[in-house]
Amino acid sequence: MNSKIVIGVLIAAVALAFFFLKSQGAEGVDVKQAQLMSQQGALLLDVREPDEYAAVHAVNAKLIPLGEVGARLKEVEAYKDKPVAVICRSGRRSAQAVGILKDAGFTQVVNVQGGTSAWVKAGLETIKQ
Repeated sequence: MNSKIVIGVLIAAVALAFFFLKSQGAEGVDVKQAQLMSQQGALLLDVREPDEYAAVHAVNAKLIPLGEVGARLKEVEAYKDKPVAVICRSGRRSAQAVGILKDAGFTQVVNVQGGTSAWVKAGLETIKQ
């Protein structure tokens, strides 16, 4: 009986997490799709903290920490109707940033699933300090 309760709670948690990410506008692309988007002129927006970005980041990624995205929208306004791929460490902060950008009228924003961790694991080009 207890295992049924645990399974039910897990299913509910997964469903809630999925709903939360979708409500945040977290349509996603994998890191290889994000790299291709960046190579084709999309903005690759890194929303991690400066120390995380300095340690390792994707080539061509622009840093605007999550807590500053709303206040710094003018810096990325040129991409309001162009592709924007948002990346963080794992995909959670970037999902929040996607929601902020969509609320501000950005029309082609996607979340990079797995974030910089997946980018590095896939062996894609990075800049490290």
